[in-house]
Amino acid sequence: MKEIFQLLKKGNKSALTAAIVNVLVSIIKGTTYIFTGNVAMFAETLHSLGDAANQFFVFVGSALSKKRPTKRFPNGFGRVVNLVLLGAVLIVGIMAFETIKEGLAHIFHPTESTGFLINLLVLGVCTILEGFVLVKAMHEIAHDVGLESRGLKLFKDSLANFGKAKAATRLVFLEDSVATGGGLLAMIAIIISYYTPYHQAEGIASILIGILMFIVVGKVFLDNAAGAIGESDEVMQVQIGQLVMTDPDVQDIQVITVLKEGDFFHVEVEVELDPEMTLAQVDDVKDRLEESILAVKGVVDVLVTFDEDDAISNWEYGDGR
Repeated sequence: MKEIFQLLKKGNKSALTAAIVNVLVSIIKGTTYIFTGNVAMFAETLHSLGDAANQFFVFVGSALSKKRPTKRFPNGFGRVVNLVLLGAVLIVGIMAFETIKEGLAHIFHPTESTGFLINLLVLGVCTILEGFVLVKAMHEIAHDVGLESRGLKLFKDSLANFGKAKAATRLVFLEDSVATGGGLLAMIAIIISYYTPYHQAEGIASILIGILMFIVVGKVFLDNAAGAIGESDEVMQVQIGQLVMTDPDVQDIQVITVLKEGDFFHVEVEVELDPEMTLAQVDDVKDRLEESILAVKGVVDVLVTFDEDDAISNWEYGDGR
């Protein structure tokens, strides 16, 4: 039990914050829907409820992925976060389906909802709360790539480096982008429905919110299916390759593989050395390379092998010197 609590402390903070905020938001929205019968509010309630459950599972999964390797699982538990995210998107998918179904029902059988001001007030407050979580996720993305961005630069940097962020952080960013946009969309629909006889606007908003949720499901599923299978990280591969080539005794890189598991990297590299080197010199090169590669953030193990220099250049990205 103590180990579990220690692991939970290492869980993704953005996911935990998002889960707490969305529980609060879903309660507020759900209570408002019960009293007003507003279908756009119903869509937002399901959306927030799905996000809350999703993000809580993501927090737990990101924490469990930090568990140290065991004899039974020598490669560690890095892929646990990908497996949890694959399960979590099913929740969002179900909520998206229900949201679209309710929207279609409202289009074919439109009804006028009540509580115009309370609906706008609740959605406005909840959208601000979800926007707060979105900004926190942006800061997390910037932090993952070593940036300290502020203001409009934070928005730009988070979009530019989205693919480099942790899987859990990417999911929170996607979900709360949709949540913030969905809240604004629902507010517009309520205003149209109130000031015009076009009450179907709320149903259309519900369908659009459901479609946005399905887009998140598709994106997250594809990303984490690749992660669960085990995918190479080309950006990290180039970075480590250039680092290896800075060693004065390395002539070339024959093969390099960087396998990403969750938030961690496993590195295998075969380098070419001068065939005249002694065993002691080769051992020194091995120690230097392992030390420098393990110093790279996220790398948890390294396998270095050697071959004699064949005078043919294999490293495609320059020697890094």
